[in-house]
Amino acid sequence: MSIKRAINNFFEERYDMRVFRDFSAGQLHKRLPPHTGWGHVFGSLALMLYISQVLTGILLLVYYRPTPEEAHESIKHITGAVPFGWFYRQLHAWGATLMIIALLLHMCRTYFMGAYKKPRELTWVTGVFLFMATITFGFTGYLLPWNELAYWATTVGTEVAGAVPFVGQWVMEFLRGGPGVGHETLSRFFLIHVIILPWFTFAIIGLHLFLMRAQNLATLDPVGEEKKTPPECGIPFHPVHSAKEVSVALLTFGILASLAVLSPWEIGEPANPLVTPEAIKPEWYFLPTYQLLKYFSGPLGKIVGIMVSFVPFILMFLWPFIDRGKERHPKKRPLAVGLGVLAVAGALFFGAVGHLSESTVTIFGTEYEIDIKGFPHRIEESANHVAGSDSIDEHR
Repeated sequence: MSIKRAINNFFEERYDMRVFRDFSAGQLHKRLPPHTGWGHVFGSLALMLYISQVLTGILLLVYYRPTPEEAHESIKHITGAVPFGWFYRQLHAWGATLMIIALLLHMCRTYFMGAYKKPRELTWVTGVFLFMATITFGFTGYLLPWNELAYWATTVGTEVAGAVPFVGQWVMEFLRGGPGVGHETLSRFFLIHVIILPWFTFAIIGLHLFLMRAQNLATLDPVGEEKKTPPECGIPFHPVHSAKEVSVALLTFGILASLAVLSPWEIGEPANPLVTPEAIKPEWYFLPTYQLLKYFSGPLGKIVGIMVSFVPFILMFLWPFIDRGKERHPKKRPLAVGLGVLAVAGALFFGAVGHLSESTVTIFGTEYEIDIKGFPHRIEESANHVAGSDSIDEHR
Protein backbone atom coordinates (compact mmCIF):
# COMPACT_ATOMS: atom_id res chain seq x y z
CA MET A 1 0.00 0.00 0.00
CA SER A 2 1.34 3.43 -0.95
CA ILE A 3 1.98 6.10 1.68
CA LYS A 4 -0.65 8.35 0.10
CA ARG A 5 -3.29 5.60 0.26
CA ALA A 6 -2.38 4.80 3.87
CA ILE A 7 -2.79 8.47 4.87
CA ASN A 8 -6.15 8.65 3.07
CA ASN A 9 -7.35 5.50 4.83
CA PHE A 10 -6.27 6.91 8.21
CA PHE A 11 -8.43 10.00 7.80
CA GLU A 12 -11.32 8.19 6.08
CA GLU A 13 -11.66 5.82 9.04
CA ARG A 14 -11.90 8.72 11.51
CA TYR A 15 -13.60 11.61 9.71
CA ASP A 16 -16.25 12.10 7.07
CA MET A 17 -13.93 13.43 4.38
CA ARG A 18 -16.80 13.86 1.91
CA VAL A 19 -17.80 17.09 3.69
CA PHE A 20 -14.29 18.50 3.23
CA ARG A 21 -14.03 17.33 -0.39
CA ASP A 22 -17.44 18.72 -1.33
CA PHE A 23 -16.68 22.07 0.31
CA SER A 24 -13.25 22.31 -1.36
CA ALA A 25 -14.64 21.39 -4.78
CA GLY A 26 -17.47 23.89 -4.42
CA GLN A 27 -15.10 26.72 -3.54
CA LEU A 28 -12.45 25.76 -6.07
CA HIS A 29 -14.82 25.57 -9.04
CA LYS A 30 -17.20 28.34 -7.98
CA ARG A 31 -18.50 30.41 -10.89
CA LEU A 32 -17.57 34.08 -10.75
CA PRO A 33 -19.54 36.92 -12.43
CA PRO A 34 -18.81 37.40 -16.16
CA HIS A 35 -17.14 40.79 -15.62
CA THR A 36 -14.46 39.25 -13.34
CA GLY A 37 -11.06 40.14 -14.81
CA TRP A 38 -7.52 41.22 -14.07
CA GLY A 39 -8.72 43.94 -11.71
CA HIS A 40 -10.00 41.28 -9.33
CA VAL A 41 -6.56 39.76 -8.62
CA PHE A 42 -5.26 42.42 -6.21
CA GLY A 43 -7.02 41.09 -3.12
CA SER A 44 -5.36 37.68 -3.36
CA LEU A 45 -2.08 39.41 -4.30
CA ALA A 46 -2.21 41.43 -1.07
CA LEU A 47 -2.80 38.18 0.86
CA MET A 48 0.21 36.51 -0.77
CA LEU A 49 2.39 39.52 0.01
CA TYR A 50 1.19 39.43 3.62
CA ILE A 51 2.22 35.77 3.88
CA SER A 52 5.62 36.76 2.47
CA GLN A 53 5.86 39.51 5.10
CA VAL A 54 5.11 37.03 7.88
CA LEU A 55 7.73 34.55 6.66
CA THR A 56 10.49 37.12 6.12
CA GLY A 57 9.56 38.77 9.42
CA ILE A 58 10.04 35.47 11.25
CA LEU A 59 13.49 35.12 9.67
CA LEU A 60 14.39 38.64 10.80
CA LEU A 61 13.17 37.90 14.33
CA VAL A 62 15.73 35.12 14.67
CA TYR A 63 18.52 37.74 14.83
CA TYR A 64 16.81 41.04 15.66
CA ARG A 65 17.21 42.48 19.19
CA PRO A 66 14.63 45.16 20.17
CA THR A 67 16.72 47.49 22.33
CA PRO A 68 18.12 50.92 21.44
CA GLU A 69 21.64 49.67 22.18
CA GLU A 70 21.41 46.58 19.96
CA ALA A 71 18.65 47.14 17.36
CA HIS A 72 20.77 48.95 14.78
CA GLU A 73 23.74 46.61 15.27
CA SER A 74 21.50 43.57 14.87
CA ILE A 75 20.23 44.94 11.53
CA LYS A 76 23.84 45.43 10.42
CA HIS A 77 24.59 41.86 11.50
CA ILE A 78 21.61 40.51 9.53
CA THR A 79 22.66 42.46 6.46
CA GLY A 80 26.38 41.75 6.57
CA ALA A 81 26.94 38.44 8.36
CA VAL A 82 23.80 36.27 8.15
CA PRO A 83 23.63 34.15 4.96
CA PHE A 84 21.10 35.80 2.63
CA GLY A 85 20.13 38.10 5.51
CA TRP A 86 20.45 41.15 3.27
CA PHE A 87 18.06 39.56 0.79
CA TYR A 88 15.18 38.69 3.08
CA ARG A 89 15.55 42.04 4.87
CA GLN A 90 15.08 43.79 1.52
CA LEU A 91 12.17 41.49 0.65
CA HIS A 92 10.52 42.49 3.92
CA ALA A 93 11.16 46.22 3.42
CA TRP A 94 9.95 46.35 -0.19
CA GLY A 95 7.15 43.85 0.47
CA ALA A 96 5.46 46.34 2.80
CA THR A 97 5.31 48.92 0.01
CA LEU A 98 3.99 46.46 -2.58
CA MET A 99 1.40 45.11 -0.15
CA ILE A 100 0.00 48.60 0.48
CA ILE A 101 -0.11 49.27 -3.27
CA ALA A 102 -1.98 45.98 -3.85
CA LEU A 103 -4.46 46.84 -1.09
CA LEU A 104 -5.06 50.33 -2.50
CA LEU A 105 -5.69 48.93 -5.99
CA HIS A 106 -8.04 46.30 -4.52
CA MET A 107 -10.00 48.95 -2.61
CA CYS A 108 -10.19 51.23 -5.66
CA ARG A 109 -11.58 48.39 -7.78
CA THR A 110 -14.13 47.55 -5.08
CA TYR A 111 -15.19 51.19 -4.72
CA PHE A 112 -15.53 52.07 -8.39
CA MET A 113 -17.46 48.86 -9.15
CA GLY A 114 -19.87 49.42 -6.26
CA ALA A 115 -18.98 46.09 -4.65
CA TYR A 116 -19.31 47.62 -1.16
CA LYS A 117 -23.09 47.95 -1.43
CA LYS A 118 -25.67 45.77 0.31
CA PRO A 119 -25.27 42.95 1.28
CA ARG A 120 -21.47 43.36 1.35
CA GLU A 121 -21.10 46.33 3.71
CA LEU A 122 -19.26 44.29 6.34
CA THR A 123 -16.91 42.86 3.73
CA TRP A 124 -15.90 46.44 2.87
CA VAL A 125 -15.59 47.43 6.56
CA THR A 126 -13.30 44.46 7.30
CA GLY A 127 -11.25 45.46 4.25
CA VAL A 128 -10.85 48.98 5.66
CA PHE A 129 -9.70 47.45 8.97
CA LEU A 130 -7.11 45.44 7.03
CA PHE A 131 -5.90 48.59 5.27
CA MET A 132 -5.56 50.43 8.60
CA ALA A 133 -3.70 47.46 10.10
CA THR A 134 -1.33 47.40 7.13
CA ILE A 135 -0.34 51.06 7.38
CA THR A 136 0.06 50.58 11.14
CA PHE A 137 2.43 47.74 10.33
CA GLY A 138 4.39 50.23 8.23
CA PHE A 139 4.43 52.89 10.96
CA THR A 140 5.52 50.55 13.76
CA GLY A 141 8.01 48.62 11.63
CA TYR A 142 9.70 51.78 10.39
CA LEU A 143 11.20 52.44 13.84
CA LEU A 144 12.62 48.96 14.43
CA PRO A 145 15.98 49.47 12.61
CA TRP A 146 16.52 52.36 15.07
CA ASN A 147 18.32 54.53 12.54
CA GLU A 148 18.38 58.32 12.47
CA LEU A 149 15.65 58.78 9.87
CA ALA A 150 13.29 56.28 11.53
CA TYR A 151 13.81 57.82 14.96
CA TRP A 152 12.94 61.36 13.87
CA ALA A 153 10.11 60.27 11.56
CA THR A 154 8.56 58.47 14.54
CA THR A 155 9.07 61.57 16.68
CA VAL A 156 7.22 63.70 14.10
CA GLY A 157 4.51 61.06 13.63
CA THR A 158 3.76 60.75 17.33
CA GLU A 159 3.71 64.55 17.66
CA VAL A 160 0.95 64.59 15.05
CA ALA A 161 -1.01 62.15 17.23
CA GLY A 162 -0.40 64.53 20.14
CA ALA A 163 -2.37 67.26 18.35
CA VAL A 164 -5.63 65.28 18.52
CA PRO A 165 -8.14 67.26 20.63
CA PHE A 166 -8.61 66.23 24.28
CA VAL A 167 -6.83 62.83 24.13
CA GLY A 168 -3.82 63.77 21.97
CA GLN A 169 -1.29 64.17 24.76
CA TRP A 170 -2.34 60.88 26.33
CA VAL A 171 -2.17 59.06 22.96
CA MET A 172 1.30 60.46 22.25
CA GLU A 173 2.69 59.44 25.63
CA PHE A 174 0.99 56.04 25.36
CA LEU A 175 2.64 55.39 21.99
CA ARG A 176 6.02 56.63 23.18
CA GLY A 177 5.84 55.15 26.67
CA GLY A 178 6.98 58.49 28.02
CA PRO A 179 7.59 62.12 27.02
CA GLY A 180 10.08 61.24 24.25
CA VAL A 181 10.93 58.48 21.79
CA GLY A 182 13.18 55.99 23.57
CA HIS A 183 13.54 52.47 24.92
CA GLU A 184 9.86 52.14 25.84
CA THR A 185 8.78 53.37 22.39
CA LEU A 186 10.87 50.72 20.65
CA SER A 187 9.52 48.00 22.96
CA ARG A 188 5.92 49.04 22.37
CA PHE A 189 6.30 49.32 18.61
CA PHE A 190 8.00 45.92 18.54
CA LEU A 191 5.16 44.37 20.56
CA ILE A 192 2.50 45.92 18.31
CA HIS A 193 4.38 44.98 15.13
CA VAL A 194 5.20 41.33 15.84
CA ILE A 195 2.40 40.17 18.19
CA ILE A 196 -0.71 42.34 18.34
CA LEU A 197 -1.04 43.32 14.67
CA PRO A 198 -0.31 39.85 13.18
CA TRP A 199 -2.98 38.16 15.34
CA PHE A 200 -5.47 40.94 14.66
CA THR A 201 -4.75 40.83 10.93
CA PHE A 202 -5.09 37.03 10.72
CA ALA A 203 -8.49 37.24 12.44
CA ILE A 204 -9.76 40.00 10.14
CA ILE A 205 -8.41 38.21 7.04
CA GLY A 206 -10.28 35.06 8.07
CA LEU A 207 -13.53 37.00 8.52
CA HIS A 208 -13.00 38.94 5.28
CA LEU A 209 -12.39 35.76 3.26
CA PHE A 210 -15.38 34.02 4.84
CA LEU A 211 -17.71 36.90 3.96
CA MET A 212 -16.29 37.17 0.46
CA ARG A 213 -16.55 33.45 -0.33
CA ALA A 214 -20.00 33.13 1.28
CA GLN A 215 -21.46 36.03 -0.75
CA ASN A 216 -19.31 35.58 -3.87
CA LEU A 217 -18.05 38.54 -5.91
CA ALA A 218 -20.55 41.29 -6.58
CA THR A 219 -22.14 41.51 -9.99
CA LEU A 220 -22.89 44.82 -11.71
CA ASP A 221 -26.62 44.33 -11.20
CA PRO A 222 -28.47 46.83 -8.97
CA VAL A 223 -28.87 46.08 -5.27
CA GLY A 224 -31.66 43.55 -4.71
CA GLU A 225 -31.59 42.37 -8.32
CA GLU A 226 -28.47 40.18 -8.23
CA LYS A 227 -28.90 36.74 -9.70
CA LYS A 228 -26.81 33.63 -9.20
CA THR A 229 -24.24 33.27 -11.93
CA PRO A 230 -25.26 30.31 -14.13
CA PRO A 231 -22.50 27.82 -15.06
CA GLU A 232 -22.73 28.63 -18.77
CA CYS A 233 -22.12 32.37 -18.17
CA GLY A 234 -19.79 32.49 -15.18
CA ILE A 235 -16.02 32.30 -15.06
CA PRO A 236 -14.62 29.30 -13.15
CA PHE A 237 -12.47 30.33 -10.20
CA HIS A 238 -10.16 27.42 -11.08
CA PRO A 239 -8.40 27.18 -13.45
CA VAL A 240 -9.36 30.42 -15.25
CA HIS A 241 -9.24 33.11 -12.53
CA SER A 242 -6.69 31.30 -10.36
CA ALA A 243 -4.31 31.27 -13.36
CA LYS A 244 -4.58 35.08 -13.54
CA GLU A 245 -3.88 35.39 -9.82
CA VAL A 246 -0.82 33.12 -10.03
CA SER A 247 0.50 35.00 -13.08
CA VAL A 248 0.22 38.40 -11.38
CA ALA A 249 1.73 36.99 -8.17
CA LEU A 250 4.74 35.56 -10.03
CA LEU A 251 5.28 38.87 -11.83
CA THR A 252 4.97 40.80 -8.55
CA PHE A 253 7.42 38.58 -6.68
CA GLY A 254 9.82 38.94 -9.61
CA ILE A 255 9.55 42.73 -9.24
CA LEU A 256 9.98 42.36 -5.47
CA ALA A 257 13.17 40.32 -5.86
CA SER A 258 14.51 42.77 -8.45
CA LEU A 259 13.89 45.75 -6.16
CA ALA A 260 15.58 43.90 -3.30
CA VAL A 261 18.73 43.41 -5.40
CA LEU A 262 18.83 46.58 -7.51
CA SER A 263 17.45 49.19 -5.10
CA PRO A 264 18.20 48.11 -1.52
CA TRP A 265 17.07 50.12 1.49
CA GLU A 266 19.99 51.69 3.31
CA ILE A 267 20.65 50.86 6.95
CA GLY A 268 21.45 54.49 7.76
CA GLU A 269 23.21 55.91 10.78
CA PRO A 270 22.22 54.89 14.33
CA ALA A 271 19.54 57.07 15.94
CA ASN A 272 20.92 60.18 17.62
CA PRO A 273 18.38 62.14 19.69
CA LEU A 274 20.75 65.14 19.75
CA VAL A 275 21.03 65.60 15.95
CA THR A 276 17.95 66.37 13.85
CA PRO A 277 18.37 65.57 10.12
CA GLU A 278 16.98 68.01 7.56
CA ALA A 279 13.64 67.50 5.80
CA ILE A 280 12.30 64.60 7.86
CA LYS A 281 9.43 62.95 6.00
CA PRO A 282 7.29 59.87 6.66
CA GLU A 283 6.85 56.98 4.24
CA TRP A 284 5.01 57.67 0.97
CA TYR A 285 1.64 56.34 2.18
CA PHE A 286 1.60 58.96 4.97
CA LEU A 287 2.82 61.82 2.77
CA PRO A 288 -0.62 63.15 1.64
CA THR A 289 -1.81 63.52 5.24
CA TYR A 290 1.56 64.87 6.38
CA GLN A 291 1.60 67.51 3.64
CA LEU A 292 -2.01 68.50 4.27
CA LEU A 293 -1.24 69.18 7.94
CA LYS A 294 1.45 71.71 6.93
CA TYR A 295 -1.21 74.17 5.78
CA PHE A 296 -2.70 74.46 9.28
CA SER A 297 -0.72 76.51 11.78
CA GLY A 298 -1.24 77.56 15.36
CA PRO A 299 -2.90 75.54 18.13
CA LEU A 300 -6.41 75.89 16.68
CA GLY A 301 -5.16 75.31 13.14
CA LYS A 302 -3.47 72.06 14.14
CA ILE A 303 -6.68 70.80 15.72
CA VAL A 304 -8.62 71.67 12.55
CA GLY A 305 -5.93 69.99 10.43
CA ILE A 306 -6.11 66.79 12.47
CA MET A 307 -9.89 66.73 12.15
CA VAL A 308 -9.69 67.30 8.39
CA SER A 309 -7.10 64.53 7.99
CA PHE A 310 -9.39 62.08 9.83
CA VAL A 311 -12.33 62.75 7.51
CA PRO A 312 -11.17 60.43 4.64
CA PHE A 313 -10.68 57.50 7.03
CA ILE A 314 -14.07 58.03 8.69
CA LEU A 315 -15.73 58.23 5.28
CA MET A 316 -14.05 54.98 4.25
CA PHE A 317 -15.70 53.16 7.15
CA LEU A 318 -19.12 54.78 6.74
CA TRP A 319 -19.37 55.01 2.96
CA PRO A 320 -21.39 51.77 2.40
CA PHE A 321 -24.00 53.15 4.81
CA ILE A 322 -23.94 56.64 3.24
CA ASP A 323 -24.22 55.60 -0.40
CA ARG A 324 -27.54 53.74 -0.30
CA GLY A 325 -28.28 53.96 -4.02
CA LYS A 326 -29.09 50.70 -5.78
CA GLU A 327 -26.91 51.12 -8.84
CA ARG A 328 -23.47 49.48 -8.95
CA HIS A 329 -22.28 50.12 -12.49
CA PRO A 330 -19.76 53.02 -12.60
CA LYS A 331 -21.56 54.70 -15.50
CA LYS A 332 -24.75 54.91 -13.41
CA ARG A 333 -23.02 56.38 -10.33
CA PRO A 334 -21.47 59.65 -11.60
CA LEU A 335 -21.45 61.39 -8.20
CA ALA A 336 -19.79 58.52 -6.29
CA VAL A 337 -17.31 57.88 -9.10
CA GLY A 338 -16.52 61.59 -9.36
CA LEU A 339 -15.87 61.82 -5.62
CA GLY A 340 -13.63 58.74 -5.83
CA VAL A 341 -11.62 60.21 -8.71
CA LEU A 342 -11.30 63.49 -6.79
CA ALA A 343 -10.08 61.64 -3.67
CA VAL A 344 -7.48 59.65 -5.62
CA ALA A 345 -6.28 62.76 -7.47
CA GLY A 346 -6.06 64.70 -4.20
CA ALA A 347 -4.03 61.97 -2.52
CA LEU A 348 -1.65 61.79 -5.49
CA PHE A 349 -1.31 65.59 -5.60
CA PHE A 350 -0.57 66.06 -1.90
CA GLY A 351 1.71 63.03 -1.95
CA ALA A 352 3.70 64.45 -4.86
CA VAL A 353 3.91 67.90 -3.23
CA GLY A 354 5.00 66.31 0.04
CA HIS A 355 7.71 64.36 -1.77
CA LEU A 356 9.06 67.47 -3.53
CA SER A 357 8.78 69.85 -0.59
CA GLU A 358 11.98 70.99 1.12
CA SER A 359 14.09 69.96 -1.87
CA THR A 360 15.74 71.48 -4.93
CA VAL A 361 14.59 70.58 -8.45
CA THR A 362 15.77 71.58 -11.92
CA ILE A 363 13.08 72.40 -14.50
CA PHE A 364 14.21 73.27 -18.06
CA GLY A 365 17.67 74.19 -16.80
CA THR A 366 16.43 76.47 -14.00
CA GLU A 367 16.86 75.49 -10.37
CA TYR A 368 13.94 75.88 -7.99
CA GLU A 369 13.83 75.51 -4.25
CA ILE A 370 10.56 73.94 -3.05
CA ASP A 371 9.56 75.30 0.34
CA ILE A 372 7.87 73.36 3.15
CA LYS A 373 4.39 74.05 1.75
CA GLY A 374 5.34 72.97 -1.74
CA PHE A 375 5.69 76.38 -3.41
CA PRO A 376 8.63 76.74 -5.84
CA HIS A 377 11.13 79.63 -5.69
CA ARG A 378 13.82 80.31 -8.26
CA ILE A 379 17.17 79.99 -6.57
CA GLU A 380 18.69 82.86 -8.63
CA GLU A 381 15.92 85.23 -7.53
CA SER A 382 16.36 84.21 -3.92
CA ALA A 383 20.11 84.72 -4.16
CA ASN A 384 19.68 88.15 -5.80
CA HIS A 385 17.18 89.15 -3.15
CA VAL A 386 19.58 88.18 -0.37
CA ALA A 387 22.49 89.96 -2.12
CA GLY A 388 20.39 93.11 -2.53
CA SER A 389 19.44 93.06 1.12
CA ASP A 390 23.09 92.71 2.12
CA SER A 391 24.05 95.66 -0.13
CA ILE A 392 21.40 97.91 1.44
CA ASP A 393 22.60 96.96 4.90
CA GLU A 394 26.20 97.87 3.96
CA HIS A 395 25.15 101.33 2.68
CA ARG A 396 23.32 101.92 5.92
